[in-house]
Amino acid sequence: MLPSRPLLHAGIFALVLLQALASDTFIAAVYEHAVILPDPTEKPVSRNDALALMNKNMDVLEGAIKEAAQQGAHIIVTPEDGIYGWQFTRESIYPYLEDIPDPVVNWIPCTDPLRFGPTPVQERLSCMARNNSIYVVANIGDKKLCNSSDPDCPSDGRYQYNTDVVFDSEGKLVARYHKYNLFRTETQFNYPKEPEAVTFDTPFGKFGIFTCFDILFYEPAVVLVSKMQVDTVLFPTAWMNVLPFLTAVEFHSAWATGMRVNLLSANTHNINFAMTGDGLFTPEGPVAYHYDSGTEEGRLLLGELSTRPHLSPSYPPAINWHLYATSIKKFPEDDTFSGTVRRDVFTFYELRHKAGNYTVCQGDLCCHLVYQMSDKRKNEVYVLGAFDGLHGSLIKYHWQICTLLKCKSTDLDTCGQPVETAQTKFEMFSLSGTFGTNYVFPEVLYSGVQLAPGEFEVLRDGRLKNKRGTSKPLITATLFGRLYEKDLPHPLRSSP
Repeated sequence: MLPSRPLLHAGIFALVLLQALASDTFIAAVYEHAVILPDPTEKPVSRNDALALMNKNMDVLEGAIKEAAQQGAHIIVTPEDGIYGWQFTRESIYPYLEDIPDPVVNWIPCTDPLRFGPTPVQERLSCMARNNSIYVVANIGDKKLCNSSDPDCPSDGRYQYNTDVVFDSEGKLVARYHKYNLFRTETQFNYPKEPEAVTFDTPFGKFGIFTCFDILFYEPAVVLVSKMQVDTVLFPTAWMNVLPFLTAVEFHSAWATGMRVNLLSANTHNINFAMTGDGLFTPEGPVAYHYDSGTEEGRLLLGELSTRPHLSPSYPPAINWHLYATSIKKFPEDDTFSGTVRRDVFTFYELRHKAGNYTVCQGDLCCHLVYQMSDKRKNEVYVLGAFDGLHGSLIKYHWQICTLLKCKSTDLDTCGQPVETAQTKFEMFSLSGTFGTNYVFPEVLYSGVQLAPGEFEVLRDGRLKNKRGTSKPLITATLFGRLYEKDLPHPLRSSP
């Protein structure tokens, strides 16, 4: 006689739980999803039409979730906008929204779908988690009614939030997060009145969650790691790549290294919008990552991560990011020039020789570089660059950046323009800066937009160094510093 489904499910869950408790590692998955987009419209479609589109995307996500579970994954992260896409007005997104309750209600939508009214999207996500005994992380839209007694209540009588949800392996809603730092085009959503620091405990570590643009700001990103002491951050994103510094795999890997935490980054995939790049990133570097700007296909990644990375013998020590650079005698170069990386005006110095020892300064930041090229190619130009100032057009936040950077051509006016390929390798480089912050994120990017796991290290005195000669030609080696306390007040932190 076969066991009943409830008993079978309970047995599978108990086995997964015991395996997780017995291990210092867990299996994580992220899925880069080629989202099926709705037809652009300013008028709302019917709820049935909206649900039909969402079910098409959830069909794809369900396949990825099943595959991840079959390969032993304990948790899977899916992308921001992964269920309904983007480019909505406030009115046209409304049919895609559901009322998402606070997780304190102890709710399993799969077994009690009508407890909070019609919630077919939450029901299906819950059942995906429950039927596959896996934690499922997804991004959907939340709606909350308000009235005239609330002075911030929008004129249409509701708040709308870009929202992450987490369902555990029983299908229970265990986390809900409302995105706090909306990108400038997200006018369909409201800003939460206060930033949320959302965490939850599992048998395989303490998790925190935030969304896309949030990663660049103190709240909630730094708060979760520095104050809430999470082991792993879940990161649904719809990241538009911006070379040379803000490519998804490059910056997300750098952030995980700088913050010394696991980051599970799941991106949407749309090459027309330059969206690609996801990965499983750790304090020691990427366990797995994917960058594909040539096809329209999604991609599932799995990897084994430490449940509590700070207890690992290989956990990186704390870095004094300005110690080395402030200890050396500076010789700022006389023949520097200005170059623009998007709207940011850098101070650059051309590396004219095969080897050198140079310093370039801007504002309070001086960047120091020692290097040796394997072969100085006449058709490629590299520069040492420094930037100390506000970045961003509407929402402005303060960067300090030191970079060894390949220019697009031998014309110095192209320095800072996007570059994806290079031919020059380096026998050695050492990059450091007089940073005014402890929040510095290091990364090396190779030709073809490839990372360099295991090939560089950060010394405790703040030097980014390659361990051996670079195995591939170099696009950039960069230290990204964030001075959160110098950010300008947010101009849009109010309800429309």
